[in-house]
Amino acid sequence: MEPVIVQPIIVPRPKSVRDPNRPASSLLLAQVKHLREAETSLPAKYQSGIFSHAVQTEGEAARYVRAVTEGIHAAHDDAAAQRIRRVPKRKRVIEIAAVADEAAERRTRSSSRGKNSKGKKKKG
Repeated sequence: MEPVIVQPIIVPRPKSVRDPNRPASSLLLAQVKHLREAETSLPAKYQSGIFSHAVQTEGEAARYVRAVTEGIHAAHDDAAAQRIRRVPKRKRVIEIAAVADEAAERRTRSSSRGKNSKGKKKKG
């Protein structure tokens, strides 16, 4: 048997994967549509202000996706900062303990006085 020689197939490399002037694909336009839905639920100050129906090229889609994503992250960060609870100062715990000690002292004083006053009544 003779060895079979296979000729390699030469495939030209694309000049650039990213072309901002290329028309946006249907997948990219679907992503823009989903982000438009997400953007409508954001407060007005976090919305991009870009008219999403006008997005036609990959560059325009990239700018819109970036603007909406940054708005979502900013809204999330601000909401998380508002949810942080402040830790109360420990001074209150000390005050409560001091009040409890005072109450215990009052009880011991009143119980010792009660015993003496009962004894005086019996004598008198």
